[in-house]
Amino acid sequence: MESLRGQLLIAGSGLLEPNFRRTVVLIGEHNEDGALGVVLNRPTDLAVDEAVPPLAGVAGGGATVFIGGPVRPTEVVLLAEFEETGHADLPVLGSIGFLVGEVEADVVTAIRRARVFAGYAGWGPGQLEQELEESAWILEPAMPADVFAEEPGNLWSAVLRRKGGEYRLLATMPLDPSLN
Repeated sequence: MESLRGQLLIAGSGLLEPNFRRTVVLIGEHNEDGALGVVLNRPTDLAVDEAVPPLAGVAGGGATVFIGGPVRPTEVVLLAEFEETGHADLPVLGSIGFLVGEVEADVVTAIRRARVFAGYAGWGPGQLEQELEESAWILEPAMPADVFAEEPGNLWSAVLRRKGGEYRLLATMPLDPSLN
């Protein structure tokens, strides 16, 4: 099995489950035990400085909390870009990775930018592979700009347009196809 770490899972048109409809998930870990990642395009109205004050300085002023997925929705997940890759507890994509637990002061100074997520997405052994066979997800290599998209609400369409071909059409599909 080839690891999907650093790949994006783009929800296919048939994936109607509310937690994942039109989502873009960055895979942070994928092995024989399963997979985990965070939904990149579900920002909330909740400010980081209100929800998790200790991370306000790390995430930057005015940053919002993102819904990372349905697993452990009250758990805080921090995804950051570092000056050096060695600072990440779970490296994902170049200098981008996850921090687990408390953020040490020396690591804070090495963070270029960060996003805070409530919860994460998870799959048991073989579950993600099965969903891929069923075409629930579309794979695309992640880019740093995807992880820290300025307009995360448009990420699903943007990544599909970038993928090109038949996916360009899917990117323009309305939320309710009956309105087309």
